[in-house]
Amino acid sequence: MLLGAALLTAGAVSAQQPAAGPAYDARTLFSPMFVEQLATPTRTAGGQPGAAYWQNAADYKIDASLDDKTARVTATVNITYTNNSPDRLSFVWLQLDQNLFRADSRGAAATPVSGGRFGNAARGFRGGDSLQTVTIELHGKKQRANYRVNDTRMQIFLPEDLKPKGDKLGIRISYAFNIPEYGADRLGRLKTQNGEIFEVAQWYPRMAVYDDVEGWNTLPYMSAEFYLEYGNYDYTINVPANFIVGGSGELVNPAEVLTATQQKRLAQAAGSDKTVLLRSAEEVTQANSRPAGKNGRLSWHFRCRQARDVAWAASAAFVWDAAKMNLPSGRKSLAMSLYPTESAQDTAWNRSTEYVKKSIEYNSKQWYEYSYPVATNVAGVVGGMEYPGIVFCGAKARKASLWGVTDHEFGHNWFPMIVGSNERKYPWMDEGFNTFINILSTGAFNNGEYAKLLNDTVRLAQGLARAIAIPAVDPPYTVPDVTQAQNLGFAAYSKMGYGLFMLREEVLGPERFDFAFRTYIKRWAFKHPQPKDFFRTMNEASGEDLSWFWKEWVYNNWTLDQAVTTVAYVNQDPTQGALITIENRGQAAMPVTAEVRETNGKTSRVQLPVEIWQRGGTWTFRYNSTTPLTLVRLNPSKLLPDANPNNNVWRPQVLK
Repeated sequence: MLLGAALLTAGAVSAQQPAAGPAYDARTLFSPMFVEQLATPTRTAGGQPGAAYWQNAADYKIDASLDDKTARVTATVNITYTNNSPDRLSFVWLQLDQNLFRADSRGAAATPVSGGRFGNAARGFRGGDSLQTVTIELHGKKQRANYRVNDTRMQIFLPEDLKPKGDKLGIRISYAFNIPEYGADRLGRLKTQNGEIFEVAQWYPRMAVYDDVEGWNTLPYMSAEFYLEYGNYDYTINVPANFIVGGSGELVNPAEVLTATQQKRLAQAAGSDKTVLLRSAEEVTQANSRPAGKNGRLSWHFRCRQARDVAWAASAAFVWDAAKMNLPSGRKSLAMSLYPTESAQDTAWNRSTEYVKKSIEYNSKQWYEYSYPVATNVAGVVGGMEYPGIVFCGAKARKASLWGVTDHEFGHNWFPMIVGSNERKYPWMDEGFNTFINILSTGAFNNGEYAKLLNDTVRLAQGLARAIAIPAVDPPYTVPDVTQAQNLGFAAYSKMGYGLFMLREEVLGPERFDFAFRTYIKRWAFKHPQPKDFFRTMNEASGEDLSWFWKEWVYNNWTLDQAVTTVAYVNQDPTQGALITIENRGQAAMPVTAEVRETNGKTSRVQLPVEIWQRGGTWTFRYNSTTPLTLVRLNPSKLLPDANPNNNVWRPQVLK
């Protein structure tokens, strides 16, 4: 998801009054106890999945029907759940996310009176999952399930244990729910001049994660995002025949749901680097742009493999276009966009597929290859939300804002769709990591067309410095349900996103950072990493003990304040060299870059490692000058979020 200005600063928090932080304490920052923890059979000391690593799996077959008049989905889901753990399970947990929209949900009770982006649906809306039948099949026996529903969670009690290491449970649930007009900015409905756009997510009962760290993960769905098992999906969406449907994965029955012309254009798009219109704005109102269907309806059939979720969108109002994506392996994949005629402008959604294509191509080459056969961008009521192979972005977005939201939401196909971290607890592992890769992809897009959107790093650093100094601001390592709403952009997005950028540019350098970050993605692709798996992988693969950075940047909001205090000359002779003394006055530390200028016009940069601060907060280094110094400036790139830039500069006093 995208929180707009949250990517730049902490938003409202920056208006508060900062307080002075603690004095520097090297023993606290560089304590060796930070990531001390024995390896387990499932997770190594170096941050890899262990030899005995396991995770359970959930495969889904779903048949759903949309009643566009009542905005209601009726469906049946068949789940095959595989227990790969070494444990016997006497019950299983599922998530019923639509219950957030019940009037008596925890999420509704915890929504401020003023509302909010992730608040409950409109007052009077009758939401939630209506369960018709729930049955199970275990060890060859079918029976009605013994279950209990509590808020957004469903517990099914098994008649006998699900055995370890490969035993399977079948669950069949028939259910229905009403689609809210505005579903916490994750799903909803938008009326357009040619019909309503339905964006549908969290639309089926989903297995909760059972892992090697916490067992069953059963945090209720209140506003934070998700933690989901991987599996394969096979689903059909039955809609009025004049509708077009976009969904996660690959459409497997195009001949049944597309006109001959659209099939031909789809094949053309699969070989075209330029966007191909599959249905133009003019054709939206033409009846012959859609097949007649059986009884006026059609079923769209999709498959999505090795995914943690699926979502879809449907409307009679869609303009539809597509282009091929060039992936590093040569594997075929399509970029697509679905949007109403109101958004079909060259300054807006006419460029959406170009944005999708370039964003995914860049990240596939830079980090890890995109894993789905299609990437679909949908314009609707949802401002910005991510699902495997499909994202929802605001229909009114245009120019830089449309690039930004598209790039961000598809960036989530790496975090958490490929690297399956626990968003419910650690949003900085998906929002923060994604914000970081957005900085690079935005800089690379179309020769920097929108580079100022996220790449004003000086402003980012200054905003972060102000926010870090505010005691009430939550650090990244805060459960999102506990994070103050006005702090979420800072804690989950901007601090971690910029922190990784700073780690790349100022600490490790691009070559070492990129290798370590790619190693993390490769190790944990389609698996469930914990925070320390990330920390340890980055340490191991980069060859640096970065424990000090994780401590000051992720677990705490410690202030960085580097200062130049004095300049003296060896034997009072500038030709013999200068002794420059600097101080670390905040509790955070970083390597030092000092720009030194002499009266002869020579300017040099001195790089000092973070280890200079291991024994204390004062350091003196020798600069081989030949003439008197006219300037010493710390942090000349201004990339570090220094709380007091004024003491970064030394100039000789001018005698009057």
